Amino acid sequence: MSHPLDPQALRRETPGVDAGVHLNHAGASLPPQAVHDAIQAHLAAEIELGGYEAEAARQEEINDVYHAMESLLGATPGSVALVENATTAFSQALSAIRFRPGDVLLTTRHDYVSNQLMALSLADRLGVEVVHAPDAPEGGVDTEAMIELMHRRRPRLVTMTHVPTNSGLVQDPAPVAVAARARGIPFLLDACQSVGQMEVRVDEIPATFISGTARKFLRGPRGVGFLWIDPEALDAGMTPLFPDLRGADWLGDGIWQPAPDARRFENWEFPWSLVLGMGAAARDAQRWGISNLQARAWKLAADLRTGLAGMDDRVQVLDRGPRLGAIVTFQVQGMPAPEVAAALRARGIRLSVVDWHSAVLDFEPRGIEAAVRMSPHALTLESELEAALLALEEVLSR
Repeated sequence: MSHPLDPQALRRETPGVDAGVHLNHAGASLPPQAVHDAIQAHLAAEIELGGYEAEAARQEEINDVYHAMESLLGATPGSVALVENATTAFSQALSAIRFRPGDVLLTTRHDYVSNQLMALSLADRLGVEVVHAPDAPEGGVDTEAMIELMHRRRPRLVTMTHVPTNSGLVQDPAPVAVAARARGIPFLLDACQSVGQMEVRVDEIPATFISGTARKFLRGPRGVGFLWIDPEALDAGMTPLFPDLRGADWLGDGIWQPAPDARRFENWEFPWSLVLGMGAAARDAQRWGISNLQARAWKLAADLRTGLAGMDDRVQVLDRGPRLGAIVTFQVQGMPAPEVAAALRARGIRLSVVDWHSAVLDFEPRGIEAAVRMSPHALTLESELEAALLALEEVLSR
């Protein structure tokens, strides 16, 4: 049972809210006190006991992190691996696919930049053909066209970013995942911007892999993430290309055996304090209710787009798609995005900039060099949006 969503209660549990207007939850959110406490408790144990002994003494708490992440995703025990970040999670999943020259990797034009770079590296090193499904007229991938390409090209792997970093777009992975499963094709979903912002459940998105991070809308610490692996893929023997001594056992000369569950995708060395912080963040999100967090965050983002669109004609909201989430992007004609962002930061507004290199396939056709990105969360106040809009008005009036 989730608590009724009270933004003031969220803020009382979040020490950082008094340090400025934070509209960069898509970059790194403000963690609740429970996350800080979990990290500090383990660091204190390491000071007292040493790193190995602290880990051994806190195995019950560490195991609870796996349970929290599995509960968050609606997953079964043993299907979540803990990793350093979402990029590591994504690359570990990629490494499990036995690509051969001429294989097709099917993706979208809105995949995260690091994922696009990894696909290009596969093309360069292994001769993999990278195919991008076309966009729909309203924005975002054309789902039917992507499924048709899947049927016609028979890719070795299909990948998709749930919520791109460079726009408010929320893509729908479920039909693509269903079509991939029906054809026996692995499907890898990047959920680094969606987990914590909206419901991401493995019973609704039948993927093979789901990668994510703690630091964004989940409100966990930097430096830790996760990878969910379909238990059927684990049973079929899917393993990463480079396992280490945590993910596999060396049984003899020329003989090795992967771990029986998702931990075969993990590395031995962990920042256990951050892992425990991620567990605290997952429990906190479920306590408030993901649907409650989503409803408020998306309403705030919609209000922010309306406010931006009603300002000076030089302000152009860039988000497009049939479904928009808690990321808002815009540009100011005649003023570079980094300059706009710097001026807003000087007025106490925390935000980020997405440059052309991070969204080539989206920005280049639209002639966008960079975008200013604001991303509210459920703990954001309406008065903070008003402060951000007022600050932008001041910048425009200079």
